[in-house]
Amino acid sequence: MINHFFGVLTRNLVSLFGTSLALVALLLIATLIVIQAMGYMGGTYLGIVTFLILPMVMVLGLLLIPVGYWWQKRRERRAAEAHVAPPKFPIIDLNEEKTRGVVLIFLLVTVFNVVIIAGATFKGVQVMDSTEFCGTACHSVMQPEYTAHQRSPHARVSCADCHIGAGADWFVKSKLSGAWQLVAVALDLYPRPIPSPVENLRPARETCEECHWPTRFSGDRLKVRVHYEEDEANTELTSVLLVKVGGIHGRESSGIHWHVDPRNEIRFLADRKRENIYDVELTTPEGRKVFKVDEAAPADAAWRTMDCVDCHNRPTHIYRSAEDEVDLAIETGRIAQSLPFIKREGVRALKVEYDSHAAARTGIAADIAQFYASTYPEVATAQADDIDAASAALGDIFSWNVFPHMKVTWGTYPDHIGHEDGPGCFRCHNRQHKTEDGEGISRRCATCHTILAEGEQDPEILTKLNP
Repeated sequence: MINHFFGVLTRNLVSLFGTSLALVALLLIATLIVIQAMGYMGGTYLGIVTFLILPMVMVLGLLLIPVGYWWQKRRERRAAEAHVAPPKFPIIDLNEEKTRGVVLIFLLVTVFNVVIIAGATFKGVQVMDSTEFCGTACHSVMQPEYTAHQRSPHARVSCADCHIGAGADWFVKSKLSGAWQLVAVALDLYPRPIPSPVENLRPARETCEECHWPTRFSGDRLKVRVHYEEDEANTELTSVLLVKVGGIHGRESSGIHWHVDPRNEIRFLADRKRENIYDVELTTPEGRKVFKVDEAAPADAAWRTMDCVDCHNRPTHIYRSAEDEVDLAIETGRIAQSLPFIKREGVRALKVEYDSHAAARTGIAADIAQFYASTYPEVATAQADDIDAASAALGDIFSWNVFPHMKVTWGTYPDHIGHEDGPGCFRCHNRQHKTEDGEGISRRCATCHTILAEGEQDPEILTKLNP
């Protein structure tokens, strides 16, 4: 019986090749699973090979077995007498012990294969939804987004949790979109830089609000910002703000998160990037108001109901300005504040154009070393280690924010939170949007924050708060 079964599998070259292919793929899958179970994860590509490529090879081999069998039987029929008509379907007589054995083995092998393929498919979906797959499988394309994600507050949140979310409909939609992205990467059809997918994002209430409840009252938050001047001493200046995050408190809403009160609906007409907002429609329990600007909207402008991502447009893929990055590096000690003019020279060196990260690291290090050697030779000698550390930190900063091969540079992706590095809040709160009666959208600073200290050395308010 067993000999007959394997005879069916191997009596022609096609079935023999298919059997060999399926067995080799199965053996490799089992081996790789054992290797990963022993603690060697192997990264994204090992998961792709184990749970995507090899199962497809195994399925191909299994399909070749019946194809080969059919082909062999066809050859045998053609060799028979022409007047003998072959049966339309093979006759399976379960009364024969040999036939029952073959059918039983076939069913057991089929069930086993189905379990293996189903498990591999499930694991394959997990691999495709992993952050490593999204960020590293298409090396150069997603490098900017993956690098920013690793430094973000959502670094432990997977890409799929925000870009897909729960539910089968968005899962299918994402995989169909991913199929085209695969073609675009293979044929080099993708744009540089990759545009922010604002038009294709799932509504925030189905993603962001799964964790961030809009009904939660946050109140006021103290924010301390440290800035360094571009003078010789890199003078440290501190600003202290009481940020009125606010939200819904009882039956009232206040502060910045007044916008999320479900009783207040805000719609706006904006360009495709949502960087220029033309008309704003506000509906509250008291009535409806429409604020317009004199400028005509472009033909591709569209209306949208405001939600989280219209302000928090870069909650994860955050690209800071060169000035903010150098300030942070000095504040955290990665760049020594004692180096004369390091803030000014660091920002200047970062804004030089380079063709690659490697060229940038080399060029920045040479630039900073040459500045101190020619201007402060005594510093170049006494603080050589600090200069090397500063150069390395500046190289990291460049590699985190600028990606020449994708044409991503400083300011490519503006952040709409606040209004310092871009228009942000002032896209609406700019005194240009007005009703027919002349009422404008408020631009009172005190609505969103109270400035307790602005650009001061050793602010008194911090001394009071930390006696």
